[in-house]
Amino acid sequence: MEIIPAIDLKNGCAVRLYKGDMNSAKIYSNEPSELAKAFEDLGASYLHIVDLDGAIAGEAISFNVVEKIAKSTKLKIEIGGGIRNEERIKDYLNAGAKRVILGSVALKDPEFTKQMASKYEVVVGIDVNNGMVAVEGWVEVSKVKGSELAKLYANAGVSAIITTDISKDGTLSGVNAELTDEIARASGIATIASGGVRDISDIERILEFPSIAGVIVGKAYYEGTLDLKTAFKMTK
Repeated sequence: MEIIPAIDLKNGCAVRLYKGDMNSAKIYSNEPSELAKAFEDLGASYLHIVDLDGAIAGEAISFNVVEKIAKSTKLKIEIGGGIRNEERIKDYLNAGAKRVILGSVALKDPEFTKQMASKYEVVVGIDVNNGMVAVEGWVEVSKVKGSELAKLYANAGVSAIITTDISKDGTLSGVNAELTDEIARASGIATIASGGVRDISDIERILEFPSIAGVIVGKAYYEGTLDLKTAFKMTK
C-alpha cells in the first residue's frame, strides 16, 4: 500500500483547502519544490500534485512549478488539474511527471480518456460529493454515481483511480475507506483513497482493505497530526 504525500498548488504556493473551497486556502509553503524534497527525504516514492488554479481554468496554470519539482527530486509525480487534451498530457510527461490525472474529462469524455489510457499512464480521478461525481474544480456536481463512473473504466487500461470524498477533504475527520473499497470493487482497478486522513489510525484502517492500493496524505502532515516517517515504515 502506497502512501502518497500531496501538494495542492494555488498562486504558486502549496496550500490546503477545506472541503474543496478555494476561499479556504491555507498556505503551507511558498516554495513547493523544497516541500517536495522534504517528502522525498522522509521516504516518499510518489508525489500527488493538483493544480487548483488549473482545475478551475482548464489550463496548466502551475506548469512551471510542477516542472521545477520534477527536476529537483526523483519522486514519481502524478499531476492533475485542468488537463483536458493530449497536448497537455504530453507536456507534463515531457516535463518529468510519471502519470497524469484525468478528472473532469473522465466524466465528460470517457472515450477520449480511454484512448489516452491506452497510450499513456493515466489515473482517473473520481471526486465524490454525497455519492455523486463532482468536476470542474468541484464546483459542478453531476448526476453520476462514483461507482457507476468507476465501472465504466474497468478493463480500460487505466493505471489507477483516485477517489476523493469531498466532504472529508481537508477536514482531518478520518478517511472514507468504505467509499474507496466500493470504487475499487466496481472497477477492478488499483484505487487510492483521498480526503480526511487524520493520523496513524487512518493508515491502519486503510490497511484493513486489501482492495485499496494507496492513500493520499495532505493536511495531516502539514498540521502535524500524522508522522509520515512512521507511516512509511508501516507500509514498506
